[in-house]
Amino acid sequence: MARAATTTDAFNAVAEPRRREILDALAGGELAVGDLTELLGLAQPQVSKHLRVLREVGLVDVRDDGRRRLYRVNAAPLRAVHAWVGQYERLWNERFDLIDGVLDELAGTDEPRSTEPGSTETGRGD
Repeated sequence: MARAATTTDAFNAVAEPRRREILDALAGGELAVGDLTELLGLAQPQVSKHLRVLREVGLVDVRDDGRRRLYRVNAAPLRAVHAWVGQYERLWNERFDLIDGVLDELAGTDEPRSTEPGSTETGRGD
């Protein structure tokens, strides 16, 4: 079966772990290729190749700063990824809530477990 091109959209681009590492590094601010090679322990040609893919799908922007080229994250293309993953987050939360109900019944607790964000009672840290 033919492999899909990695440059068609954000989903394909972020499927590669090294590209996600680059995005994570750039989330802290602009970096040059040399900074990324040092941070990630990769050779410059590898970093440049991954940056090219990320640029082609619009996940990173680049600007010239003298002799250096600085890269930064453009989060807009990640909205589609976030929306898609969000569907599964809702599904997981619904299932965790069902499990919480069963655990409450087994424990004989009349009060439902707290589902407030940051609550440690659910054990999920949501």
